[in-house]
This record gives sequence, C-alpha cells and structure tokens, in this order.
Amino acid sequence: MTVTPTPTQVRRPWRSTVRTVVQLVLAVATLVPLVAAGVYVDLEQAPAIVGQVLAAAAVITRVMALTAVEAFLKQWAPWLAADPAPKVYIDRSSEQEPPGQHRRE
Repeated sequence: MTVTPTPTQVRRPWRSTVRTVVQLVLAVATLVPLVAAGVYVDLEQAPAIVGQVLAAAAVITRVMALTAVEAFLKQWAPWLAADPAPKVYIDRSSEQEPPGQHRRE
C-alpha cells in the first residue's frame, strides 16, 4: 500500500491563499507602465489587458513552483514558501559543562 502525501494546499490553505494573492498583485503590477504613461484604456483594450494579467500570473505561478525559487523563499521569505523550512531542535540536555564553568539560568 502506497501512502500519498497530503498536498501543501490542503495542509496549509492560508499559505496557498497568500501565494495566490501575491502572484495576482505582481501580475496586476505589470499594468503600472500603462497607468504611468497615462494611456487611455477603453473597452476594446480590455481583452488585451486581461490577457496580459493572466499571462503574467501564469508565468509568476510557474516560476514560484521551481525548486530553486521555493528554496529561496524558505530562506528569505518563509511566510511565502509553500511549505515552511523544518525546524531544527538541538537537544542540549545531554551536553556536559566544562569544569569550572556554570550555565547561567
């Protein structure tokens, strides 16, 4: 019997939500040059604008799925990583103190 691991979207749905919102904000940010240039947008240009945002969102989503990007996010933006870096616990209870030195409590 093989055990299928639970996807991170199921284990941590709020992380998926945050990642999706960040991706959408970055995709919409591709429209900033149009707004800054003062380009008048009419309804005829709406499909092109929606297409631009969707294409940018697809690219950003794909890039965020790369292993190297996930490793970068775990180190520098752990709140944005799909799965947080594992916590490392150091058991110091078995360590012996050097003679003449006492641990401050």
